Amino acid sequence: MPRSDLKVSVKVISAAVFLLGTVTASHAASDLSLPYSYSSWAQDAALQDNPNLANDPLSEFVVASDVDVWARIRKGFAIPDLVDNQLVINQTLWYSSRPDYIGRTTKRASLYLYHVVEELEKRGMPTELALLPFIESAFNPQAYSTAKAAGMWQFIPSTGRDFNLKQNMFKDERRSVLASTDAALTYLQRLYGMFGDWQLALAAYNWGEGSVQRAIKKAEAAGVGTDFNSLSVYMPAETKNYVPKLQAVKNIIAAPDSYGITLVKVDNQPYFVSVAKTRDIDVKLAAQFAEMPMDEFKALNPQFNRPVITGSSNTQILLPQSNAEKFKTNLGKWGHALSSWTAHKVTNAREKIEVIAARFHTTPQVIREVNNIPPKMVLKAGSTILVPRTDESSQKDITQDVADNATMAMAPDVPDSKKIHVTVKKSDTINTIANRYKVTTAQIKNWNDLRGDKLASGQKLELHVPFRAASTTRTASKSKAKSESSKTVTRQASRNTKSTKTAAAKSSNSRSASSNNRSSKVIVSAQSTRVAIK
Repeated sequence: MPRSDLKVSVKVISAAVFLLGTVTASHAASDLSLPYSYSSWAQDAALQDNPNLANDPLSEFVVASDVDVWARIRKGFAIPDLVDNQLVINQTLWYSSRPDYIGRTTKRASLYLYHVVEELEKRGMPTELALLPFIESAFNPQAYSTAKAAGMWQFIPSTGRDFNLKQNMFKDERRSVLASTDAALTYLQRLYGMFGDWQLALAAYNWGEGSVQRAIKKAEAAGVGTDFNSLSVYMPAETKNYVPKLQAVKNIIAAPDSYGITLVKVDNQPYFVSVAKTRDIDVKLAAQFAEMPMDEFKALNPQFNRPVITGSSNTQILLPQSNAEKFKTNLGKWGHALSSWTAHKVTNAREKIEVIAARFHTTPQVIREVNNIPPKMVLKAGSTILVPRTDESSQKDITQDVADNATMAMAPDVPDSKKIHVTVKKSDTINTIANRYKVTTAQIKNWNDLRGDKLASGQKLELHVPFRAASTTRTASKSKAKSESSKTVTRQASRNTKSTKTAAAKSSNSRSASSNNRSSKVIVSAQSTRVAIK
């Protein structure tokens, strides 16, 4: 049989098996069925290879075994290449000389690429944008920058809020695989609508649309072009390299063999499915139900900030298909509480963590660890924290309102008062001392076992002053001492200046008399009493 005929037969048989498996699986998990955009692409790829399959009803499901997401990305490249740019060459050399880095990044990317490409194709966007997290975060959804940008797409807090990414004590959707990808693509679409150029849209994603708009105005005023290369002279170094970095990665993905790079194979099918959760559940227990290591569970669900996933109508847990089935099975068999935590609001500004721990039958260390409260810090009034559930709250989930509005504020743990000793001066009375240190005369008498109001000059008193008042007193005392020291230095400098000027004048007159009409310029430094003659 000719090779082409054999290939067709194998594909038809494979398609039939695939179709049967798809029909069976659809009853178990309807969200695993192939979306239309993917089916259309697969059919197109198959027909390009075998035109004879055009009328075959199974051709919609024909996918060559060697086709993966990388091939799908290459097929959708649509951004013009950035040419005549030395930084593209530099960045391509940098990435291609680090195959280990490429390997680690593409391995992380393998969890998310299919979903990102799906979303790009649904919107009709260039598929090389799926490589942008390569530049932003190395596909690490837990990435956090010094500019407080978070997640795979690196949203700063304000931009995240602009695109409805929730950021509260329990959840940060800037790290959510689904929510952040949707927000990033929406943002990129908006930027492309503003500039009509993907390279400028990418620059604006990194630099801000206002900055790019100002650069365009400068270029137009200077009578030069407004393309990326022309505008790069106005850009900071990070943005100058931003688009060249994406172009470099695109070059490598387009022809990895040319750079000696072997890409991790990414199957052209969903890596994960979503499971809706409407009750609170501990993160540890959810991973246990899914029979997944914690790091793998968090790689798909990095948005949860606390050890409990709050239940609501829109809470979704992402799991690989097989693990999702295990999750549902184990959840159905579980007959105990799903969460061991509830929320507690601190109403008293001085409510001690030790008191809270005792109330909820746990230790201060547990309270601090689960809420990320550093040592020597206390909670401010209005803070919401996690505490162990009690018998009274065992069936009460954290409400959506609490989850959305919970905040936690801390302050240094300083004592309420500080013990100091004061020496009574001639002009002091018990009233003036009480006013000075923000205490009462009764307190002074109690602390020092005094029966009357009379004080003797030189007498030592023990006071327990409010901590802030003690700090203020010390600061004022230091300031006064510093002021006196400064006055002394100023008087000394003044005397030195007068003495130096006199000496300089005598020296100048002496040299003027002995020199042949040579002029001398005298520079006097009052602080150092140095005389420089030029």
